[in-house]
Amino acid sequence: MPDNYSFSTTIPVRISDLNYGGHVGNDSLLSIIHEARMQFLQKFQASELRFFDHSLIMSDVAIEFKSEGFYGDQLQVSVAASHFSRVGFDLYYSLTRMDEKGAVVIALAKTGMIYFDYGQKKVMPLPPSVSQLLSQ
Repeated sequence: MPDNYSFSTTIPVRISDLNYGGHVGNDSLLSIIHEARMQFLQKFQASELRFFDHSLIMSDVAIEFKSEGFYGDQLQVSVAASHFSRVGFDLYYSLTRMDEKGAVVIALAKTGMIYFDYGQKKVMPLPPSVSQLLSQ
């Protein structure tokens, strides 16, 4: 996980995010990091479908669960781009909530993102200018 994150947002835990155990479900956690990713991309006036000249497609995801999240928690989701390759990069996420003792890490996650042309159904080379912009 990176030492520094270039973006942070707050996402509330909704009642529909809870599973039968009464805490944030694994499927909802994936949706929460998706929301954080969209907000991160908006910072660059981009989205997954309109990512500079092409699009982004997720190639992989890893989530490490650390603690429970509950209804009403305000999750602080921090995002950083790193590990740039010829065709993509990784996004790292740290999700925390506050309690009486301070910040509690709920989960750490990573998504692999690939630069993709949906029209051609083809992976594209990631422009160096995009790598430089995202890594700032």
